Amino acid sequence: MSSPPIQWYPGHIAKAERNLLEQLKKVDVVLEVRDARIPLATQHPQVPQWIGGKDRVLVMNRVDMIPTIVQQRWKEWFVEHDQPPYFTNANHGKGMEVVMKAAQAAGVQINQRRSDRGMLPRPVRAVVIGFPNVGKSALINRLLNRRVVESARRAGVTRQLRWVRISDQLELLDAPGVLPSKLRDQAAALKLAICDDIGEAAYDNQRVASAFIDLWRQLQDEAPEALSDGLRSRYGLDPTDLTGESYLEVLAANRYRDDCERAACHILNDFRKGLLGAIALEVPPVVAK
Repeated sequence: MSSPPIQWYPGHIAKAERNLLEQLKKVDVVLEVRDARIPLATQHPQVPQWIGGKDRVLVMNRVDMIPTIVQQRWKEWFVEHDQPPYFTNANHGKGMEVVMKAAQAAGVQINQRRSDRGMLPRPVRAVVIGFPNVGKSALINRLLNRRVVESARRAGVTRQLRWVRISDQLELLDAPGVLPSKLRDQAAALKLAICDDIGEAAYDNQRVASAFIDLWRQLQDEAPEALSDGLRSRYGLDPTDLTGESYLEVLAANRYRDDCERAACHILNDFRKGLLGAIALEVPPVVAK
């Protein structure tokens, strides 16, 4: 299936990056939120450069949408790479307490330095960053136990930003979703589109749904523990021996009167809502020894 590459809007993204860089000057700790289904694809390549020597708390949201065994493998992988992750389900409040404690702990040294200079302690200032739709606003709302920030699907959309006092020890600032201005890896871009972590981007639903099926088939061969049986049970159609494009066409013929666009949207929506079961689209890379 041939279609143009996935695209987004660099003008908005450039503005969002400028806003973010200004915000980072004011903070002590960065909470980087990624999608647990695609931890590597939702890693912004410029984050290490942006945060410099600031402390970082790595948050893997939507942990409820991946198998437990894959969560454990990612935890071990990130620890081996000196990036201990904190797994959350922001929509239901899972993992909030440990994230808050991690952010507070990262600011201990800041107040120690203030104390050494005869200054009073202040709350640790943290900013929440990540791709669109990975759950940044939901995380802040859960930490505060009330709705104070609204989510926006479009990358770079800046709501009225304000500091939110979480406790006497912690203040958080929400930041607009940011995407790399250029993403040459279309495989990663497709994963972002599949998971709806790309905001209002330009892409072909049929291409993305077909890519999801092809990725499922690849994982079935390489990492079956990352998958559920939801595709077979929900649609009564086994993807094992069909390409993604063929699966879409057969499903459309069987259920949607040959409407491939409708079939594609149903597949993507069902996956995004978790109706196909726990599915991880990425597993930790195996490093050759």
